[in-house]
Amino acid sequence: MDLGLLRTFVTVHRAGSFTRAAALLGLSQPAVTSQIRTLERQLGRPLFLRQARGVTPTTVGDELAHRAAPHLDALAEITETGLNGRIAGRTLHLAGPPEILSLRALPALSPLVADGLALRTSLFTGPEETLDGLAAGRHDLVLSTARPRGGLLAATPLCDEEHVLVAAPHWASRAASDRLGTSCSGLDRLPVVDVHESLPFVTRYWSSVLESKPAASATVVVPDLRAVLECAASGAGLAVLPRYLCEEALASGRLVELLDPPVPPLRTYFLVVRAGALALTHVARAHEALLRAAVGW
Repeated sequence: MDLGLLRTFVTVHRAGSFTRAAALLGLSQPAVTSQIRTLERQLGRPLFLRQARGVTPTTVGDELAHRAAPHLDALAEITETGLNGRIAGRTLHLAGPPEILSLRALPALSPLVADGLALRTSLFTGPEETLDGLAAGRHDLVLSTARPRGGLLAATPLCDEEHVLVAAPHWASRAASDRLGTSCSGLDRLPVVDVHESLPFVTRYWSSVLESKPAASATVVVPDLRAVLECAASGAGLAVLPRYLCEEALASGRLVELLDPPVPPLRTYFLVVRAGALALTHVARAHEALLRAAVGW
């Protein structure tokens, strides 16, 4: 069986589209289509079901991809880096929420830069879109709060992120005078800062800790938790933030924790790669470095 045909097949399987696979391979779409048809004739079985948008692998296609992809990745690694496992000259394409990339992942990966690894990050467009990009080959490694389904992507739990409800001191004093225990009375009268109009962080916290929905709407919406922190510390309103992100502001008194629930809300991050990608030395070393660093997170 022609390894070139298998490489094209695995790329289509990962991309979910002949068009995207052609772009990744530097081929024309008709060339990709022709190669897949040739492989299907050789096997005597269909590998993909053609749909209006992209393709879906058949059972045979899934089985072939899961058997062939790790070996093709390993061969590609040997071809590109030799047998010494060096990462010099390799580029790791990383994706995930900008806050955890900036404050945790990139510092943990910086020692690999001294060994010759280049790092590239991508604009975060949401967990599902980022995982789609990983499957399509646009990323090598993803930090995600969504655990992927199926066998195409492999996920390893990385860390748990504790969320805290915070505000500037004067808002904390006002809320404290109006509430008792973990009641939301008083809190619902404070302005709210979040990353989206739907209040994803505040709503998740209210549901977990207060077993209710927030009554207030967003006063300030900014699509970056670091900006949420600065707005909250400047007095724009309450916010829900990861503890690691706001612990300095809490220690300095710029922010005050409004509630201290016995079981704080947690959000789990997963380290996600394409199945078989850990055969690539630069991906494996980055994966190992992040898991090792996350022990202290």
